[in-house]
Amino acid sequence: MLAERDPDVRDDHDDGRNESPAERADRNWNEVLQELRVLQTGTQILTGFLLALAFQPAFDDLNDGQRAAYLGLVVLSAVSSIVALTPVAMHRVLFQQRAKREVVRYGHVALVTALLTVSLLVVGVVGFVFDVVLGGAAVWWVLAALAVMIIALWVVLPVSVRMKKRTDRGPG
Repeated sequence: MLAERDPDVRDDHDDGRNESPAERADRNWNEVLQELRVLQTGTQILTGFLLALAFQPAFDDLNDGQRAAYLGLVVLSAVSSIVALTPVAMHRVLFQQRAKREVVRYGHVALVTALLTVSLLVVGVVGFVFDVVLGGAAVWWVLAALAVMIIALWVVLPVSVRMKKRTDRGPG
């Protein structure tokens, strides 16, 4: 059952839903959590892959540059996990403090930051594997292709949809 909207409560994010600011914060928090789950699963898989590499016999064959790149990817993986889990930690610490809107706002920033770190991680891990397996120009081709794909699908596509939605709505 939907709560009656308080006409005295100003809502700058009116999207036609009949929900109070608290209900909106709850809904947005649930959306943030779902996105965190998806992001964290991918990060955990990449982290597990990276951590397992150090215990492979071929790891001893890496040159100094490859070892440095590997360690950089491990750190980036940890940073991605920490950033992606921060909204959950904030929610736990601020539980029942009526700070859901602040947690949701930070959750948005954390998700965007985590997407950036995960994009670097994905490109870096694939580049690392290509460097170890093929080396040479193949690394740069795959890095460029993945970077273009991430920018196109994670930035250009959503921004173009957002702009189209604004144009469709018209001024107002």
